Amino acid sequence: MEEIYQEIKRLRLEQGYTLKVLSERTGLSVSFLSQVERGSSSLAITSLKKIADALGVPITRFFEAEFNHNYLLKAEEQKPFRLEGSSAVYTRLNGEFGGRSLEPLLVTLAPKEKQARDSHPGEEFYYVLKGAALFTVDGKEYFMREGDTIHFPSNLPHSWENPLSEDSSFLCVVTPVIF
Repeated sequence: MEEIYQEIKRLRLEQGYTLKVLSERTGLSVSFLSQVERGSSSLAITSLKKIADALGVPITRFFEAEFNHNYLLKAEEQKPFRLEGSSAVYTRLNGEFGGRSLEPLLVTLAPKEKQARDSHPGEEFYYVLKGAALFTVDGKEYFMREGDTIHFPSNLPHSWENPLSEDSSFLCVVTPVIF
């Protein structure tokens, strides 16, 4: 159970929240949250849910056992998927273990397809594997060919598109974990 307390503190610090900010976001007192992080107070499931919501993680995050991991992801286990409203095909490339903080993905864009403008906390890194991509980050355009990379803070408005008449694919690494 002590692992839950350590994970709460780790996530809070990772997101740059003080105990006061977490208190405001959860409605739980600073002194109670401090006791929770030290492991000196028991924690009701309702309070844990408030903390999980405030930290933007599913409550199940706190129950992932350290021994429940799978570092290797074989090619045949990789499952492509689409997000609603997106033309991109994503394939997860990550291992599974508690507390992971980055999301590696293979992204394939059909010819002339665009990804809508977005912004969110974290960072993004892209490496063009095939074709080309046109990224717009904070109003500036970056044309990329095979082998080119781009790395930027995700809180800047950003979008990308495949300007070619053939598929383009790139390796994408995003923090924090979003899928």
